[in-house]
Amino acid sequence: MGHVTMRALLLIVGMLLILMTPLVALLPGPAGIFTFAAGTALILRNSRRARVRFARAMRRHPRVRALSDRALRRPSAKRRRLRADGLTVGR
Repeated sequence: MGHVTMRALLLIVGMLLILMTPLVALLPGPAGIFTFAAGTALILRNSRRARVRFARAMRRHPRVRALSDRALRRPSAKRRRLRADGLTVGR
């Protein structure tokens, strides 16, 4: 399979996972959350347009960005907090 074909296939799988989320959410447990997260991750990794829109939304809503950074334990969240506090960041 070519690179473009594989990206398109992963994008479709991500969309299917997101569309399946309401059905999976009916099952007991947190499976719906993981299904939605996996679908979103596949779409964001394989669609430039989705990444741009996601980044724009995160800039527009800094509280949501802070929550997602903290939940994912991203190093960028720590750098942003240190920068906001006026401390220097060493890599």
